[in-house]
Amino acid sequence: MDKVMSNKWVIFLYLLPATLMIGVLVYIPIAVSGYFGLFDWDGVGAMNFIGLQNYTELLTDSTFWFSARNSFYLALFSTLALVVYLGVALVLSSKVKGRELFRKIYLIPMLLSSVAIAQLWIRVYDPNNGFLNTFLRNIGFDNPPAWLAERDTVLFAIFVAIVWQFAGFYIIIYTAALKGISEELVEAAEIDGASPLQIATRIKVPLISGVIKTTVVLAIVGSLKYFDLIWVMTGGGPNGASEVLASYMYKEAFNRNNFGYGSAIGFALLILALLTTVVIQKITKSKESQ
Repeated sequence: MDKVMSNKWVIFLYLLPATLMIGVLVYIPIAVSGYFGLFDWDGVGAMNFIGLQNYTELLTDSTFWFSARNSFYLALFSTLALVVYLGVALVLSSKVKGRELFRKIYLIPMLLSSVAIAQLWIRVYDPNNGFLNTFLRNIGFDNPPAWLAERDTVLFAIFVAIVWQFAGFYIIIYTAALKGISEELVEAAEIDGASPLQIATRIKVPLISGVIKTTVVLAIVGSLKYFDLIWVMTGGGPNGASEVLASYMYKEAFNRNNFGYGSAIGFALLILALLTTVVIQKITKSKESQ
């Protein structure tokens, strides 16, 4: 068996189906998207080659940069939320009462689709009858904001919904990683007089630093390409205040029939995500080597 598995042709045949699938579903669409960005095209009619005009236009497109800023705000907010997720996972991995109930509660968002979650939060933020504004009026706020209809509040409102949506996903990852830590190591620290906070910050968190690094990459890259919940909740409004790169790409390609420019935005989004991932890896490697 070892002789067969060491054969290069056998390894090639095992890897070929997955390689072909990745190529067809990932790399070829990426290349095609970059290629379409070289054309002035409505997605149906004749394709007019314009070279790098779409890409150079991005550099002076204020809406593109505003959408990119919102996407990076979401990435920053999602990264900060990882601290909350990790804290919850640390609590649930300890011997706290009611942890089984909390484990069931935080899994609820994972059972719902993005559209269902968006509809739920639209009702929470309803300016007249929503739970949030009703609560604020009951405690003395006479004129609470229309959360999804005001430029100053819409981003924060959406970000809170996104954080709630992905809470279960990241808490499960952290909880699984924490379960892999030796109980004997924790018990030894307790015998030495370490407090729960010291055990969490000095032992548990350093031991799962690789998992934390992975979740940071997932959160940032996922935020840069996030689309569905934002689209359902606001459609990028009001007046483009919640526009992100993915929603701007969708509008250009399918609402305005500017498929070439939309493809250029999508390709630029890919480049931004790759560069961000490389930067994160460089930063984390430099810290690990210190």
